[in-house]
Formats: sequence, C-alpha cells, structure tokens
Amino acid sequence: MHVGRDAREGSTESNVSSYNTIKRQPRSTLKYSTRMTLSFAMTAVMTAVVLSVVLAFVWEGQFQSYTRANMQRLVQQTADTLSQQYEETFSWTDNALSFLESTSDSMPEVGMRLVDENGEALYDDASGGIVTLEHASRTKRLIPPLVENSVVSAEIIANTKQHMHVVVGKLTFWSASSDALLTQTDSTFRTNSYAAIVTAASLAVVFACIIGYVATRALTMPIKRITTTASQIRNGDLTARTELSGSDEIGRLGETFDDMATTLERDIKLEHRLTSDVAHELRTPLMAMQATVEAMQDGVMPADQDNLATVAVEVRRLSRLVDAMLRLSRMENGTTPLRMEKCDVVALASDLVTVHVQLFQDNGITLSFENETGHQKFMAELDPDLIREAMVNLISNALRYTPDGGTVWVRVGRDRRNVRLSVQDTGMGIAKEDIPRVFSRFWRSDASRERVAGGLGVGLALTKEIVDRHNGTITVDSEEGVGTTFTLKLPITHRKKQKQS
Repeated sequence: MHVGRDAREGSTESNVSSYNTIKRQPRSTLKYSTRMTLSFAMTAVMTAVVLSVVLAFVWEGQFQSYTRANMQRLVQQTADTLSQQYEETFSWTDNALSFLESTSDSMPEVGMRLVDENGEALYDDASGGIVTLEHASRTKRLIPPLVENSVVSAEIIANTKQHMHVVVGKLTFWSASSDALLTQTDSTFRTNSYAAIVTAASLAVVFACIIGYVATRALTMPIKRITTTASQIRNGDLTARTELSGSDEIGRLGETFDDMATTLERDIKLEHRLTSDVAHELRTPLMAMQATVEAMQDGVMPADQDNLATVAVEVRRLSRLVDAMLRLSRMENGTTPLRMEKCDVVALASDLVTVHVQLFQDNGITLSFENETGHQKFMAELDPDLIREAMVNLISNALRYTPDGGTVWVRVGRDRRNVRLSVQDTGMGIAKEDIPRVFSRFWRSDASRERVAGGLGVGLALTKEIVDRHNGTITVDSEEGVGTTFTLKLPITHRKKQKQS
C-alpha cells in the first residue's frame, strides 16, 4: 500500500500528507478468558511447586527423623536381647548368633553387623552372615552404606557378677534399599506419598482451569454484552441497551452504561432538533426579508416606508436572535465579566414588576409582587445587570405562556445563606418529560410552538448560565394546565469558584 510510504515521506516534505480511514488490525493476542484460565492454572502449578518444595525440605526431614528413630529403637531392642543372652554364659554362643541371624532373616531389607568388645566381627551381612562359627550361614550380602549418618548402632552392655556394666559388643543396623534409614515399607510409603501429591497437584490444576474458565466466562459475558451494545450504538442504533443490573461492580457498570446511552440518545436527538430549530429561527426572518425585497425589486410592492419597516422588523428580530446567542456563548465561555456589588434585591425585583405591570395589563394578565424576606431592604452580593436580565427572561416567559385572565407572581424570599427570586404563573405548564430540557437552547415545548407569539428559545438557557456564574441554582416546578414556577437561589455572599487543576 502507498499510504504508509506517503506517511513516511510526509515527515520530510511539509506539502505531502496522507490519511487512511482503514483501521489497523489489532495484533493477535490471547482472549481474556484464555489468559484468566491460564492464570488460574499457573496459580495452581505454583501452589503445587511451593508445596513440593516445603515437603522436600520439611516433611522429608521429619520423615527421615521418624524412620531413624524407629530403626534406633529396633537396634536397641535387639541389642538388649543379645545382652541378656550374653549374660547367661558371659560369652558369645551359637544361640545369641542364631537369634541375630533369625532376626536378620525376618528383616531382609535391613543389614546387620555385630562386633565384640575387641572389634572382631561376629556377624556381618556384608560378609555372608555368621563369620566366627564353623557352621554355614545363609548369605544376604547386604553392603553397608559409606555415609556414617545412614547407620544406627547400639552398644551391648552386660552386668557382671560384681554388678558392673561392661560393654561386650556393638550392634549396627543399616538399610539395604538406600543410604537413608528407610525400610522397604518406608520407601514405599514415601513414594506413594509423593505420587499422591503429584496426583493432587494435577487435579488442582485441572480444577483450577475449570473454575477459571467458568469464573472468567461469568465475568466476560456481561463485558461482551457491553462491548456489543457499544458497537451497536457506534453503528447508529441508539436504542441498544445492555439490560444489565445488580449491586455488584458489573451490574452498576451496566446500569451506568445504559444511563449514558439514554443520555447520549437524548442529546443526539436534541442536537438534531437544535439544528432544525436554528435553521427554522434563522430562516423565518430571512425568508420574510427576501420575499419583501424581491417583491419590491420586481415592482410587485412599492419600496415605501411600510415595506421597508417590515424588512426592518425582521432584521431587528434576526439581530436579537444573533445577539442572544452571542451573549449565551460568552456567558458559557466565561468571557462576560461579573460586576459584583451589594444590591437591594427587594428593590430590584419591585422595580422590574413596576416596569412590566402595564404590559401585563394590556394582555389581560395580573402581575403581582410579594416580599417574603421580612425586610424593606435585603442586600445581597450579585451582578444586578445580569440578575435583572435573568428575571426579565423569566417574566417575559410567564407573559408569553399565561392566558388572558391569568396571574403572575414575582416573589423575593431568603434562607440562612441564600436569597430566592421566583416567578410563578398560571399558564399552560410544562410536561413532566420536558422539564429536564427547558434550559436547552432553542428548546420549546410542542404546546408553546402552537402559539403565535414565540420567543427566541435561548432565554432560559441564558438565565441558567447567569445563575451558574453566581454559584447559584435554578429550579422549575410545573404542572400541565396549572402553571409553572421558576426559582433562582443565589448566595447572599458571592464566592469565586476554585479552578480545577
């Protein structure tokens, strides 16, 4: 492909560039479920290895100590018996050696050696059995180990007639199967023990893989559902949802994702509606001006003061719309400065009512003012021009959507830290599902669109931005057919918002 080459050349020539819409294929990697299953298996293997090492250093030593103690006990018991037989004649007889030979025959895996007090061998399995008597002995030929720690021995002590303890010999045992003092039974037990450990470790690995696969599948299934839903939304299906719920992390993730998808669907619909609204708001005055101007150019209408006045009205309407959008944009960007000062909120609201009373009367609507602060004057730190603009937007909105014979109340109240400014009307109200959107730019309910007198659609959005700049809140309570109440809650003492780092 030439795309990669063009991209490399673009680093040396400023007028050469490239663009590729084909997504690079991701590298082939193991699936998450496979990696998790392998992780479980490796954990089981490491556990088995650690267990084997512990057994090799701890259990093996303990086991050998146990077998050595058993062998030591056995050689001591045999030595005590030989001592009793020696005391009968105070010499080594055939009976004593025959006893040792029979003992050796009963334990074919154990080698034995008996020496007298002078170190002369009386019995030695390495030399064929009895070595000092003339009669033949059955040969075992058990070669003793070279390591001294691999043998056990006991002295043969006899009590003389003078009640003295005399060492008359020494008996030595060793294992014929290994350097360690393990009998055939002990060796078999040890082998079987390690085989059981290996079998248990193998089963642990198998079960770990099964548990890892099942657990990973239970974890990845909702993640796959979220991924699939995200792909559907990306491809344009805004109604796709995961339908996941629950109190665990995955359930909360699914619920959050669905809420995000719902918000995204609503915002995209509002964006489409916003585009349509902007086009509609701009087209209406433009079409009116275009029709009037073309009619005057064609001679259909005279270029007199009346027709020019029509064009001027539409120009002013278009100018107000653009000016309102510009003020809203500046307010959102924070470029409009706040001129905070101590202001009498009661006087501000009362003056606004006085200015608008005649306009409301001309439309058959009663406008009233109520002071609920309990004071003739109530001071608060705010920008009076911006707050006056916000209140005018609310009062104009109430005038527009309140029918003849209705009433509008402008109230001023307070609590411990805030001042409240509210505008209540007895108009058509707002549908419950439309309340979250009332502060969106160019938004107006379907019912309001049916009215001939319509606003620009940015007044409430601008009001909300003004309140936000004052670190306040604005709430709306409405019931269809009953009326609507907008309430501004502003801090009495203004505090600047700290910039987030």
